[in-house]
Amino acid sequence: MTDVAEHQTETDEAPRTGRELTDPDLFINRELSWLDFNDRVLQLAEDEHLPLIERLKFLAIFVTNLDEFFQIRVAGVHDQIDARVDARGPDGLTPAEVLEGIHDTVRRQDARHARAFGQVISPELAEQGVRIVSCDESGAPPETIERHFREQIFPVLTPLAVGAGRPFPYISDLSLSLIVRLHDPDSDQDDFARVKVPKEVLPRFVEITKDTFIPLEDVIARHLDALFPGMEIVSHDLFRVTRDADFEVSDEANDLLRAVEDELRRRRFGEVVRLEVSASMDPELRTRLLDWLDVDEVQVYDVEGLLDLGDLWQIAGSGRPDLSWPKWNPVTSPGLVKAGNSGSKPDMFAMMRAGDVLVHFPYQSFTSSVERFVSQAVDDPNVLAIKMTVYRTSDDSALVPSLIAAAEKGKQAVCMVELKARFDERRNIHWSRALEEAGAHVVHGIPGLKTHAKAILIVRRERGTVRHYTMIGTGNFHARNARLYEDFGLFTTDPEIGEEVASLFNTLTGYGHPEPQAKTLVAPTWMRKPLIAQIEQTAKAYADGDHSARIVMKMNSLVDRKVIQALYEAAQTGLPIALNVRGICCLVPGVPGVSESITVESVVGRFLEHSRIYSFHRGDEHIYYIGSADLMPRNLDTRVELLTPVDAPELKSELQDTLDRCLADDTFSWILDDERNWTRKTGRTRSVHQELMERTLERAAAVANA
Repeated sequence: MTDVAEHQTETDEAPRTGRELTDPDLFINRELSWLDFNDRVLQLAEDEHLPLIERLKFLAIFVTNLDEFFQIRVAGVHDQIDARVDARGPDGLTPAEVLEGIHDTVRRQDARHARAFGQVISPELAEQGVRIVSCDESGAPPETIERHFREQIFPVLTPLAVGAGRPFPYISDLSLSLIVRLHDPDSDQDDFARVKVPKEVLPRFVEITKDTFIPLEDVIARHLDALFPGMEIVSHDLFRVTRDADFEVSDEANDLLRAVEDELRRRRFGEVVRLEVSASMDPELRTRLLDWLDVDEVQVYDVEGLLDLGDLWQIAGSGRPDLSWPKWNPVTSPGLVKAGNSGSKPDMFAMMRAGDVLVHFPYQSFTSSVERFVSQAVDDPNVLAIKMTVYRTSDDSALVPSLIAAAEKGKQAVCMVELKARFDERRNIHWSRALEEAGAHVVHGIPGLKTHAKAILIVRRERGTVRHYTMIGTGNFHARNARLYEDFGLFTTDPEIGEEVASLFNTLTGYGHPEPQAKTLVAPTWMRKPLIAQIEQTAKAYADGDHSARIVMKMNSLVDRKVIQALYEAAQTGLPIALNVRGICCLVPGVPGVSESITVESVVGRFLEHSRIYSFHRGDEHIYYIGSADLMPRNLDTRVELLTPVDAPELKSELQDTLDRCLADDTFSWILDDERNWTRKTGRTRSVHQELMERTLERAAAVANA
């Protein structure tokens, strides 16, 4: 691809107010903004209006979110400090200041999390018959617990002594462990040992009787004498280690797949970035742990109550629909129902020839749209080629098996598999090998860039020529996530879009320097500049008297400095700008003279808001782009991303309806103010997720009754 710098010639112009738009006060630190997002997740766990099992899920999500944050983002901050790199972002904070801010914020959040679980949710669940208790509180006969320990747990335990000639063992990433202080009556000296809680092979919570759960570590702790016969148990407690899980793979590696596998093995041995310890831990045990693991106090987090509550998903899935939101089953898009004959599967190609279709997940079905699109292509003798990008996909996905079937039928099957999709590397390696064995063309993209674009291209022979059938999405082709993540997928036979996506695939599989396209926007060569141009044109229209002009954007993260500065400059004309940002937002709205016309809101609720929509309104011109890219430097500079325009008026209306409902949500929405504080709306009169579920059912019923 062409040099990124060639397409980034924008300069920081002096703002009309005279205030420099490089002022650090105009930017929120990326890492601290992410913690604000996870705080919104925690607030949902604390929300007494939500069903108890849903609150339990949010407690688990908070923990797993935080784990990945430390594995990747905090690990990066530590790397900067260790390398003595003063890498300040636009916010002006040093890495040491960022780390201190993270530590203070996470400690406060951890305390709230522990209170929410231990003092509120767990007791309320107990009132409903779901008990999470210790061995003593369970009411189960001691012999029952002991029998379970002897038969199910004891055989997989491996106590490791720590002492003379026995160095402290390696502690793997995110493993939960017991540290035990022992006294040997024969030698009259103290010894230490570590016992790993084997939750990778056993359930974290032992269901000793129906809906009564005992933490696995409590059962182990109760029977430590069986692990250390003849020793006195002086004290014991829990700790958990988080390690640097990021890695770099040289794109010059002769075998990229093998290089990624090697790095996955090395990931286990990353540096410790966080040590969680039970707040009740013996001070001497705590001191020794810090020494053995070679960590500083700023890396240590004292946790009240149970550690590692990401495992609460086990209890959330134990079957209490009365304590959960009503189950949601996605329905087939009305456009697809019309395209198919009664009682048959939809004819995707006929539907797409009749006009573009927009499918909205999880309200509408992934199975009857995306998976049907590919499976129909596999069975169609006129289909010549199927090309697809894979960033993240689930083990139960029908897409990759369909591509394998296509290759076995002699069709050209091309799959761009991103091996460096973080935490999905092993699955992608598995699919890569399966595809290659079936004869599919498997490629891993452009050196130095991750391929994050979401596209499927089907080439079909029709009447002596070929037609491109194209699907471009805002989210991964992941069947399970499509039931939880809010995303859009555009299905189109637009010839220009089809040719441009075909050109993108050719660039990914071969060599080339693509020119800016007529319709689609492709990063890293051609996305930031045209988006900023749209911002500037809309601001000019408003300044010239078009007071209907406005910008509305929906995304996961807003970090890119140049885009933020362009939005600030546009706001100085008075242009209304509404931003719906689920996660990180580094822009500060409402600053006098800079961003008074910008509002920032965030929806965090039942479904994970994941779609990216960029809309620009100028007079009769309403422009909408959807696709894979957030407005972050990594997306715009070091990833292959794809945004597509949505041209059909009825589909534009669908997108605008979603944007309007997100901005009107006053149940699961927060507002960011000029003091960088997020405040939850309190009206509780509208919920975008509830409204779209109801609208989806109404439309499905109307089609069924037509």
